[in-house]
Amino acid sequence: MTDSTPPMTSHRPYLLRALYEWIADNGMTPHILVDARQPGVRVPAHAVKDGRIVLNVADRAVGRLEMDNESVRFSARFGGVSQSVLVPVGAVLAIYARETGQGMALPEEIVGSGEPRDEAEDSAPSLHAVDGDGNAEGPDDPPDGDTPPEPRRGHLRVVK
Repeated sequence: MTDSTPPMTSHRPYLLRALYEWIADNGMTPHILVDARQPGVRVPAHAVKDGRIVLNVADRAVGRLEMDNESVRFSARFGGVSQSVLVPVGAVLAIYARETGQGMALPEEIVGSGEPRDEAEDSAPSLHAVDGDGNAEGPDDPPDGDTPPEPRRGHLRVVK
């Protein structure tokens, strides 16, 4: 790369959208782990635990979902009350499928890539890559309540 090459834009929003689509295409429920202490985050305060919140961003759970290069925006019901949610892309720590835990911690920005490195991102949990068998390991030291629950078994039965 030469000095005349302009810096590239952030890769985080592209990874976020790609992983969201991959999870949804596989019939799973995408969840995002958000650092609620980041500037510009607008989430229900009562749902924040230890400065973080896990949000279900599946189409069936939210209204008017928009993911652009700056933020994730949608409306959702919390305790029966519809609220607008705004999460800057830099505040999204990870995206994963609720049912399997497969997903990814969004990588830190590369210095000079168009978005400055933020010290708060240094405290983001590290998820391990999915292995060849499709198994994903969770965070090294997950905060309470941030690990995905065990997959639920179907309770419906076909009656002929």
